[in-house]
Amino acid sequence: MTGMPVSVATAPTPVDPFATPVAAPSHFLHHLNPLTKIAAVVPAMVLLAFTRDLDTPLAFIALSYLLLLTGARLSRGVVALLFLAVPAGVALLTFGFSIWIDDTLVSDTPAVLRIGDWVLYEGALAIGLATALRLCAILALALIGGLTTNGPDLVRAAVQQLHVPYRVGYTALAAYRFVPRFGYELSVIRAAHRVRGAGGRWGGRGPIARLMRGWGYIVPLLASGIRHAERVALSMDARAFGAHPTRTERHLVPWRARDTVFLVALLAASAALFTLTWPWLAV
Repeated sequence: MTGMPVSVATAPTPVDPFATPVAAPSHFLHHLNPLTKIAAVVPAMVLLAFTRDLDTPLAFIALSYLLLLTGARLSRGVVALLFLAVPAGVALLTFGFSIWIDDTLVSDTPAVLRIGDWVLYEGALAIGLATALRLCAILALALIGGLTTNGPDLVRAAVQQLHVPYRVGYTALAAYRFVPRFGYELSVIRAAHRVRGAGGRWGGRGPIARLMRGWGYIVPLLASGIRHAERVALSMDARAFGAHPTRTERHLVPWRARDTVFLVALLAASAALFTLTWPWLAV
């Protein structure tokens, strides 16, 4: 068999199928240090918990959405979450919180809805809406880091910048990765049970049948988990995990100048929004 020789220039570049996709330079949030995105939003999240007005959470929701739309790589599911699920959740929370308000506190406001002896007042709706928007604003700020950071980079940054002991950081990361592993193992066990016809009289669709089938998954899932934990322990031991007080890193997550700029800019924007709205004067 003959063929054209493959030169170095024309040889295909090997691609790691398990590597994390690299975000475009325009998606700047993905290129920031994970600690930057946490430190920049935590002060605003704490102060938002003590606000009672409508303008402040709305301003922070707008700021968070602006950052996510301009600096993050968003899938269709995430866009649907931001523009459909979040408004629907705000509406549901507004109604839910408003019916828990003591009527004596808002009885001097106009009635919005009356069903028999029960009355929903405008003041109760306003308080419910403020509470729902406050929770939504805190969630939107959390999404800035949550949608643009992966777990391994967060652990690396905590070890490299905060000097968290690597024994703690990487052990927690290994435990966190057990969750998707258990999900995969559970799907394999379910498929094996279906192939073997396991389940017997509990092969129906009712809740009791599902509960009994789930009881049968416990032993094989526990055995699989123990085997996986043993392999992880042997792998970590083979790499001399914990043998030395420090450990070199193959993948560095440095703190760059752009991290400082983003942190200062977002803190300044948060301070400006709180100064403009000054929500603690609102009743």
